[in-house]
Amino acid sequence: MAVRRTLPQRTRSLIGAWCFADHYGPDDVAESGGMDVAPHPHTGLQTVSWLFSGEIEHRDSLGSHALVRPGELNLMTGGHGISHSEVSTPGTRVLHGVQLWLALPDEHRATARDFQHHAPRPVRLDGTEIRVFLGTLAGSTSPVRTFTPLLGAEILLEPGAETSLAADPAFEHGLLVDTGEIRFAETSLRSAELGYLPAGAARLTLANESGAPARAVLLGGTPFEEEIVMWWNFIGRSHEDIVRAREDWMAGLGGPRFGEVEGYDGAPLPAPELPSVPLKARSRGR
Repeated sequence: MAVRRTLPQRTRSLIGAWCFADHYGPDDVAESGGMDVAPHPHTGLQTVSWLFSGEIEHRDSLGSHALVRPGELNLMTGGHGISHSEVSTPGTRVLHGVQLWLALPDEHRATARDFQHHAPRPVRLDGTEIRVFLGTLAGSTSPVRTFTPLLGAEILLEPGAETSLAADPAFEHGLLVDTGEIRFAETSLRSAELGYLPAGAARLTLANESGAPARAVLLGGTPFEEEIVMWWNFIGRSHEDIVRAREDWMAGLGGPRFGEVEGYDGAPLPAPELPSVPLKARSRGR
């Protein structure tokens, strides 16, 4: 499967609390075999699954069993520890979407496991269709609970469409272009490029500069001022946090901290070996 990791980058680790963005597909499942990710752990974060096409079956150690479908949000809270599996369904022909992570602030990073689902209604204006899956934009507010002020939305623009949206000046924003060419904050972005706008903007202007429909995912949030250590599927504040999480997972590939995933046909994923040097914390600007 073709996967493009657009966040973190060398010069930027976070946009708000958004700390990870994998942009994948469109993937022909007949050729690749699709997605089959065995049970694996998470700590200190929330996962955000958003599809453009295809369907993924989600199972987790909370007991959730849900389908990820285009235009519908699945948000899972890892907190102190959770495990889950992700498998594309037999009817999926093309798999295409984004997998996003949110860093939990220190006071909440050991919170309990949780799972939320939301199917936002589209908002249409100025040749644009917007689905707000987190936060508030264009008069639409998501009911999904988060631990820091955030924004997440899919935006579709008709050929030549331009829209100006009211924004929270306290937010920094990122725009990940999926298809087409979009001008964002006076910068032209092509497919798989991620544009960044620092806090301070009261409006966001997006324009489709291509002759075909364009699609992007808009991410935003108040700057996340804490340093984080991110390795494999864990987020902590120190090298020792990561070592402890890995040990807890490997002790039973599940156990009391991460729980068991029922219904997946296969063994959990073992953690890779840690690097030979201590993991370093990263701030939002690097």
